[in-house]
Amino acid sequence: MPPTVFIVSDGTGITAETFAHSILSQFDQKFRLVRLPFVDSTDKAYAAAQKINEAVVHEGRRPIVFTTLVDSNSNEIVKRANALVLDMFQTFVEPLEQELELKSSHAMGRGHQNADTDEYKNRIEAINFSLAHDDGQSNRNLTDADVILVGVSRSGKTPTSLYLAMQYGVKAANYPLIPDDFERGKLPTALLSHRDKIFGLSIDPQRLAEIRNQRRPGSKYAALENCRYEVNEAESMMRREGIKWLSSTHKSIEEIATTVLQEIRIDKPSY
Repeated sequence: MPPTVFIVSDGTGITAETFAHSILSQFDQKFRLVRLPFVDSTDKAYAAAQKINEAVVHEGRRPIVFTTLVDSNSNEIVKRANALVLDMFQTFVEPLEQELELKSSHAMGRGHQNADTDEYKNRIEAINFSLAHDDGQSNRNLTDADVILVGVSRSGKTPTSLYLAMQYGVKAANYPLIPDDFERGKLPTALLSHRDKIFGLSIDPQRLAEIRNQRRPGSKYAALENCRYEVNEAESMMRREGIKWLSSTHKSIEEIATTVLQEIRIDKPSY
């Protein structure tokens, strides 16, 4: 059985889980993640500590615990559990307090935006925009887009668009490049006046064929020869049009999104 890792947070646990994933990915080992979100009282802290101790009994080894609990009483309760407890707040917040000569708020949920803030509303608006402009569904309001992703079907445009919207509040539209575009030798007409916002995604033809065969097995759409043709034509078009692009074959959505932000020079919101 792989080692158990508990993610303990007084909020959603997204921050702690992201940090834990970054750390644990350095080890050639699988881990079993157990999420314990919304631990926002001492009673819940005791319940979390009990689950952690039960894991020791069942598995015969101490689990690993990543915690972002703000409340000091709850944090001490979890720390008394029989586990390796990695306290992110104590590790980072206390040194920052000393360096900045400021006392942190120690308020729960500060890492996630309140639904009444402008930042949160902008993020929701960006998600709605990206959904409405997915896969070339709409040409309306493209002037409002922060970025327009282009590439052959199934090259990663939709998940990247949604990630940009959800994480950064970026209004991302995406357009598929199709055989009609290749025959004309031009970008879709609706995109010509927005060239400075366009970023391209490509993909290895072999990988593209595998992905498409999961969706439409045995079709011409998924045939390796057709995939080679589409990818070659799309890359040729992007070179000809001077569009920056990258291959999504071996890159995560996070890596693709970060590259897009850098290349299009979209400013991230400040904290």
